Amino acid sequence: MDRDFARPLDVAALARIALMSPSHFTRSFRATFGATPHRYLQRRRIERATALLRSPSITVTDVAARVGFDSLGTFSRTFRAVVGFSPTEYRERTRPVAAPSCFVRAWTRVVSDKPSSSTPG
Repeated sequence: MDRDFARPLDVAALARIALMSPSHFTRSFRATFGATPHRYLQRRRIERATALLRSPSITVTDVAARVGFDSLGTFSRTFRAVVGFSPTEYRERTRPVAAPSCFVRAWTRVVSDKPSSSTPG
């Protein structure tokens, strides 16, 4: 899921790989990672989006598509729910970081679904 975050989530296929039923896989996944597979994937997508949004050369629509959202509206709504700001507001409040993208993703990792009340750095 971390590697193929932009692809659609197929819980049934993941459950087959894990040799579990889809419902048992979802319960086990939640117990292990603290979130359902869907929520975990959303967090990883938003995490990648925060790194991409630091680059002004990529449109918000392109960011949404690159991280696996088919709809800009769904991306914006999910982004706001997780980060606390719209993608455009986030871009306006942050600045590009001169560091490898893997570091930026680690620094901006989403750790909860509760919106931050502080301004992102």
